Amino acid sequence: MSEADKLAPSNGYYERQTNFAPRPSKIANPAALGLFSFASTTFILSLYNVNARDVAVPNVVVGMAVFCGGLAQLLAGMWEFPRGNTFGATAFTSYGAFWMSYATILIPGSGIAAAYTDKNEFAQAIGIYLITWFVLTVMLLIGALRRNVGLIALLFFLALTFLLLAIGAWTGNVTINKTGGGFGILTAWIAYYCGLSDLLVKGESWFSLPMGAIKQE
Repeated sequence: MSEADKLAPSNGYYERQTNFAPRPSKIANPAALGLFSFASTTFILSLYNVNARDVAVPNVVVGMAVFCGGLAQLLAGMWEFPRGNTFGATAFTSYGAFWMSYATILIPGSGIAAAYTDKNEFAQAIGIYLITWFVLTVMLLIGALRRNVGLIALLFFLALTFLLLAIGAWTGNVTINKTGGGFGILTAWIAYYCGLSDLLVKGESWFSLPMGAIKQE
């Protein structure tokens, strides 16, 4: 069997998911870009959620959410598709869309927040929005259970962050919301670690960061 036949998607060699594209790809690994973009935007918003420096209005994060957490992650997800990485493509594209959609809610000109005359109704709606992302994150966590410890930790604490922020929105409990912000900061630093691990390529860096490989049987 020729190498071309081995790589053809129809014969089962290239199945539902793989780390390699079916044809030779010169696209660099976009994971570091996606992880750094996610981490930076999450870090800023989480600092606002814990009321750091007495900042209560989070709208400065809008620019980051649109261009860094949103556009940069979306592009990272699109580049993962031709590399054959279904998981990375799904995760980066999904969270890129999350940040873009969240930024749209915060932009006054969108009229989304202004449509709610009752602040409690708006808070309940935000809670539903956040719990939906909690569900998606749990699904991604299930898909990551045989990958590595770093990715599992990232998705676990991100899911916890979404859950706490949703509960905080539903109950109006400031302490729960701040706790969610605290876990968001932890999530951001785990994402920074994972991104740096992808950036430190063997042969081009003085050292590498372990991600906690899980033995495949």
